[in-house]
Amino acid sequence: MKETVLDVLMFLFENYHDTEVHDDDNQDTLRDELTAAGFPVDEVNHAFAWLGGLEEQRQAPAIGSRGSIRVYAPEEMAVLSTECRGFLFYLEQLGILTAESRELVIERLLSLESDIDLERVKWVCLLVLVSQPGEEESAWHLEDMVYAPGPFLH
Repeated sequence: MKETVLDVLMFLFENYHDTEVHDDDNQDTLRDELTAAGFPVDEVNHAFAWLGGLEEQRQAPAIGSRGSIRVYAPEEMAVLSTECRGFLFYLEQLGILTAESRELVIERLLSLESDIDLERVKWVCLLVLVSQPGEEESAWHLEDMVYAPGPFLH
């Protein structure tokens, strides 16, 4: 089975507390534990780079505003299916994603360098929200969607 960076990120989310993952002193230990668990070294390194990129993007100036319409670039549309874009729009309409968190999600999805389906979008949304201060309630609501089987529109 080919493990991907998202598999590593999902494993970290499900098995470690956020402070453990972002503690620089703990990252070497986590890397060793992940490789011992069978994850390829390259994917583990990519996962930590992905998390570092999330932190960098989080500190970037805010873009977009409430009620703005997101127009996807052709390159983004080639990677994000209509279903994926619809899910992001749905989360915005519910107030789970803000314009800023949506942009973080899109940027982090594009950095995965792998096929993107709805399940991956759900997980990346959850990982982004968990990393955002003050987004605990939104992350909690989204977590139900991530673990719920079936379509996202209930």
